[in-house]
Amino acid sequence: MSHGAGATTFERRPEYSDRLYNEDLAPLRPQTWNWYNIFAFWMSDVHSVGGYVFAGSLFALGIGSWQVLISLVVGITIVNVLCNWVARPSQQAGVPYPVACRLPFGVFGANIPAVIRGLIAVAWYGIQTYLASAAFVVLLLRFFPGLQPLAESSFAGLSILGWIGFMSMWVLQAIVFWFGMEAIKKFIDFAGPAVYVVMFLLAIYITVRAGGHVSLNLAEVKYTGSAAILPMITATALVVSYFSGPMLNFGDFSRYGKNFDEVKKGNFWGLPVNVLLFSLVAVITTSGTFPVFGKLITDPIEIVAHIDNTFAVVLGAFTFVTATIGINIVANFVSPAFDFSNVAPKYISWRTGGFIAAVGSIFITPWNLFNNPQVIHFTLDALASFIGPLFGILLVDFYLVKRRKIDVDSLYIADERSRYWYTDGWHLPAVYALIPAVLVGLLITFTPGLKGLANFAWFTGAGLGAVFYYLLSARERLMYARGEPAAALGVLPSGDD
Repeated sequence: MSHGAGATTFERRPEYSDRLYNEDLAPLRPQTWNWYNIFAFWMSDVHSVGGYVFAGSLFALGIGSWQVLISLVVGITIVNVLCNWVARPSQQAGVPYPVACRLPFGVFGANIPAVIRGLIAVAWYGIQTYLASAAFVVLLLRFFPGLQPLAESSFAGLSILGWIGFMSMWVLQAIVFWFGMEAIKKFIDFAGPAVYVVMFLLAIYITVRAGGHVSLNLAEVKYTGSAAILPMITATALVVSYFSGPMLNFGDFSRYGKNFDEVKKGNFWGLPVNVLLFSLVAVITTSGTFPVFGKLITDPIEIVAHIDNTFAVVLGAFTFVTATIGINIVANFVSPAFDFSNVAPKYISWRTGGFIAAVGSIFITPWNLFNNPQVIHFTLDALASFIGPLFGILLVDFYLVKRRKIDVDSLYIADERSRYWYTDGWHLPAVYALIPAVLVGLLITFTPGLKGLANFAWFTGAGLGAVFYYLLSARERLMYARGEPAAALGVLPSGDD
């Protein structure tokens, strides 16, 4: 039994290599999550300060509210479909994202997509921890105003009080993570609904204070008719891009699903239904801040800080701390835990991988990243240029090349007996497809004249990665279509739709 990522009864075979296997990366048996656990995962992923601000930004694109809602529905429906697609291999085999990547990239080549996703998670982990600490600092100053001098000093770009808040959140998240995946499941099962309760209360409070004068338009409507089509397409692309990180490694969570139908049901309630409702509540609340406070406030922590009721401030700040910790653990702690463990399973457990990410998040000084939009833009957009191609390659390989069949044992064998050994553990067609697709994404990111294409970088990368890999894998596709190479070991069937 593994005491980190989750219990497993999958028996280790003698041919499994220590370079590819530990109990945290092993196929999970039994798989126990139902649709609500998946739904709660998405609630924790969406219900954050970042998600709140993002929802508001869509309604400030200069198009009417109904046009934004259409874009939001289309975008989140695309995300729902893509999440179902990427969920299947991990749920089918019971393996996390980096192990699923051994199918297209080879048993050792899978470290490329694993490390890329891990590094992206480290950056976001630090930023989300900083956002949670900002809510915590609001609480500290409300109850202990004498701490104000600590908020005015600075070390490495952050005040002493800021450091206290940041490290407090850092330790709190580490404690939740330390107790393993079961504790994380219980935390997110609580966190998502808790945020909804407070969000509805906050929306009602602001609406009453505003005398009912709230609107779904947060800015002047600049584009109508056919002129609104491009902004609507942009809004749709932004929705997909916003979820691109957790979407890529969603297999880290779908592996726990009892069956694929449970995963699909959880995705439906957690994505189209949940995101639309959360966005509407966020926008109504934000809209009401203008008549109540005399200015439009898009940051929920700042809204809470303006309320003159101490209980409301405590409840609101606590909830947004909880929400941000929730998204941080599910999106940015679990992912690098598996990703870094995959690099050296014998030496790096799931817990160790998570703490490598957590420590790294301190040294990147995320508050400096967050406070410099240009730096965060180039850092995260550059890393995100890798996400689309990885997604395209993973899906083409599983559905069009491997035809939804997984040789589970081969995922853990480091020699020619493995179907996924390829060239010394590397599948070069996937690497050769990844490189040009990523370079195009980086070109779009760093070329000022191509700024308009930046919002579509994920689609460009996913499309190019998929096409390049499809062409480069022609011989392998033909072999699989003919039933070759014959599986030396057992093949897990594709399962039912």
